[in-house]
Amino acid sequence: MATLDVFESLDVKKGQISAEIWVANFQEGHHENLNIIHVGWNIAPSYYGDKKTHFLVGWTADGYNSTGCFDLNCNGFVPVNYAPITPGDTLDVKRKITIKIFKSKDDGDWWLHFARGGEKLAPVGYWPKSLFNTLDYYADHIQWGGYTTSLPGNPSPPMGNGHWPRENSATFEDLQYINVDETGYPPLPMPGIQSYVSNKECYQVSRFMTNKFKYGGPGGCTN
Repeated sequence: MATLDVFESLDVKKGQISAEIWVANFQEGHHENLNIIHVGWNIAPSYYGDKKTHFLVGWTADGYNSTGCFDLNCNGFVPVNYAPITPGDTLDVKRKITIKIFKSKDDGDWWLHFARGGEKLAPVGYWPKSLFNTLDYYADHIQWGGYTTSLPGNPSPPMGNGHWPRENSATFEDLQYINVDETGYPPLPMPGIQSYVSNKECYQVSRFMTNKFKYGGPGGCTN
C-alpha cells in the first residue's frame, strides 16, 4: 500500500513514464516463472494514444511471455461494480492517489483498492488466484517506485515530476505492508527497505524515512 503523487509530462514521445507498486513472486534466474501484479500511473503515448496520465493495472504469470496484459486488454483482472476508477482511465494530475493491494483471507484472490486524495479506499477489482502459479499463495517481493523507457538511442524521459529527490519532488508516502487480516503496518528502514537506481546520472531516490521517500530526475540517458 502507498500514497503517491500524480504528474503530467510533455516530454514523453515514444517512451513512457510510470510510478507503481509491484507485488511479485520472483525466482532468481527463472524469468519464465515471474508472477507479478503492478498498479500505478503511466504516461505512454504509444500505448494509450495520448500524452495524458492513465491509471495502469498489469499482471503476468510467466514474465509476460504468454500470459498477462495491461488494464482490461485480456481476461484476468476482474473489475467490480461501482468502482471509483477503471483500469486505463485518465487521472487528475497534481493530486495524490492511494493504492492498496492485498490477498483476501476469504477467497485467496488478490484485491485492488483505490482512492483519490482525501477520499476513502474502495474496491476496483481483483485478480483470481487461479491466474498464478507462484503468486497464488504469497508474494516474496514488493517494490515501490518509478521507471521510464525510451527507444534505443533516444534520451530517456524525466521520472516523477522531473526533479531530483528534494523538497518539491515526487513522493511515495504512507508505505505499508498488508497483514493476513488485511490491516496495514509500516515497513522497517534498512535493511528491510533497500533502494535501487539503474542509472544515477539521470535519476535518484532519497533515503527511506518516516514511511516515505522521494524519487525522480530529469532523464536524458541513452544507455
